[in-house]
Amino acid sequence: MVQENNVTVNILREPEFQKPYIDIDEWRAGSVRYHYIHGGFKGTEVRFSLYFPEKEDYQGRFFHFVAPIQGNEDASQQLKGIEDKIRFAITNGAYFVESNMGGSDATGDTLYRSSAAVAEYSRVIAANLYDHHRPYGYIYGGSGGGFKTMSCFESTKAWDGAVPYVIGSQMAIPSVFTVRAHALRVLRNKLSMIADAIEPGGSGNIYAGLNKEEREALEEVTKMGFPKRAWFLRENVGLGALPIFVPMMEQIDPQYFEDFWTKPGYLGADSNGSAVRDRIQHKTVITEAHLINDEIGKSEEKTGVDDAWKRLQAIDITKFQPWMKLETVPVGDVYLTGANIMILSGDAAGAKLPLDKLEGDKAFVGVGFKMENMIEILEKVKPGDEIMLDNSNFIAIQTYHRHQVPSSDYAVWDQFRNEAGEPLYPQRPFLLGPMITRGGAGSLQSGRFDGKMIVVATLLDHDAYPWQPDWYRKKVKENFGGEETENFRLWYIDHAPHGDFEKTDDELHLVGYLGALHQALLDLNDWVERDVAPLESTKYEVEDGQISLPVSANERKGIQPTVNLKVNGEERIVVDTGEQVQFTAEVEVPINAGQLTKVEWNFEGETEVFSQGEFTTIDNRVAFVKAEHIFTHTGTFFPVLRAQLNRKGDVNDSFTQVQNIGRVRVVVK
Repeated sequence: MVQENNVTVNILREPEFQKPYIDIDEWRAGSVRYHYIHGGFKGTEVRFSLYFPEKEDYQGRFFHFVAPIQGNEDASQQLKGIEDKIRFAITNGAYFVESNMGGSDATGDTLYRSSAAVAEYSRVIAANLYDHHRPYGYIYGGSGGGFKTMSCFESTKAWDGAVPYVIGSQMAIPSVFTVRAHALRVLRNKLSMIADAIEPGGSGNIYAGLNKEEREALEEVTKMGFPKRAWFLRENVGLGALPIFVPMMEQIDPQYFEDFWTKPGYLGADSNGSAVRDRIQHKTVITEAHLINDEIGKSEEKTGVDDAWKRLQAIDITKFQPWMKLETVPVGDVYLTGANIMILSGDAAGAKLPLDKLEGDKAFVGVGFKMENMIEILEKVKPGDEIMLDNSNFIAIQTYHRHQVPSSDYAVWDQFRNEAGEPLYPQRPFLLGPMITRGGAGSLQSGRFDGKMIVVATLLDHDAYPWQPDWYRKKVKENFGGEETENFRLWYIDHAPHGDFEKTDDELHLVGYLGALHQALLDLNDWVERDVAPLESTKYEVEDGQISLPVSANERKGIQPTVNLKVNGEERIVVDTGEQVQFTAEVEVPINAGQLTKVEWNFEGETEVFSQGEFTTIDNRVAFVKAEHIFTHTGTFFPVLRAQLNRKGDVNDSFTQVQNIGRVRVVVK
């Protein structure tokens, strides 16, 4: 292996990459016309897809996307609209690169080595297509793909720049998921109250009305970094990718699941605690089994940061969901999230199936993750088999993070240390997070790289908590002698979630960040190719795991506009039906970030459809927006103003519109 300072160079000289091949070479017309080349490396599982523009449109660069979960080099072909990575690359003078990173079973350094080999071989092909040259290369990916992006960029010299987005830290998995699951369980009957407190015009006190146990759970997840303004997503937050890691944790640290229920210092050993109260081990008998159908399948197409992990599902239940009828079911305030169906008798005795939900006396089977034999188990289960509904292990993992206290640079774990810096709880014999990170990305993020990087992060990220990009920035700063501005930017996008989709889960609370991501890629190539420095990093503060930004765009920096919305001059008003109310807003654009291109209103929230508004701009930096509205029926409403900017002031460039919103509360009586 050719290395310089532990960084792989000249990857195509490595033995496994000596025999590249091409098996598809043709022009295609999708959302844009491109020259499609598919191939791989003989003797390996590495496959790649390359998409080249017409010669007259090519500007000497490529964009290389890495998905959170490896295994599909053609995943981006299905994307439409502003999610269309291929069209974005082609229309911006770049060819597009995607690989399977060595196949679905690839781990460790295979991930970055195979990606680097594909990047370098794409240059060989580009030189043949467009005359001899070295194309500039830019790698990007989000969430798990963000881990992979950093690993690729830090471990090789195949790319000139990188845009990792919505990124985690070495300790992210499984801790960000476990602490959230714990809060969701303990607070499951109080979440709407918490969400209302943090809404515009709310009390602001998210702890009001909570008992001691509930308050402690909310404090714990807040200090660990769950964005407290994201609780409006309570119906959509769910378990995230946690079900993927439960079987892994059961295999790597099986003793934990016994220690949790038996040893002092673990929540399960507290006979008066919530874990014991919510534990279910309900034995019953199957009276009917409807578990096998020809429509059970598996989807390989997911590629977004919020759904790529679903490619690890053992079955696809969108057309048919297996279910069984039970003789008896548990009753009351039953916590069945993450529970298993333990098969106690019959041909499948000793196996288990994931429980998705109970509807009356029907138990529906979940998708399962990395369960290669799930179909076989479903075929064996029959009426008359005894089962047990058991949530023991899922409750146990919810406080695993307490027993994983890392080094002091992870400040969010300070809540689990005493004044001497020692852990308050018994610790496991190893830290699981770095093991998962190394296996899933190939290396641990060091902040050491050669080139330019822009990180795009979101403030309402409930999966990759927003303090983590700051943790990485500090690593970068250390490696660049305390001054990272010549090589690094961090842009936070407010009101944006984890998922990289055009449409968010809640258009009245959220904005997408794809416009900012695309602008980061374009600014990155300007930085590398023309030495045009991008806009400054966002200014922010970190306190108790929470990120806060200055109010004005001029102070905040970054690339996103700010929206300061008022109704009758206030954040919250009470009015009568039929009374006209006045909305005013000041929208500010960061210096050199572009021009405001559109403002849109949604007054009553009955749908997620917005109506276009009007604005008056002063010096292309501050815009004033006004509107009037009459509410004709009673209720509580949260009017929304959505604003967007574009670097060139082009409203028709759908790929690079950077959005933000403002919200107020109107109570109509």
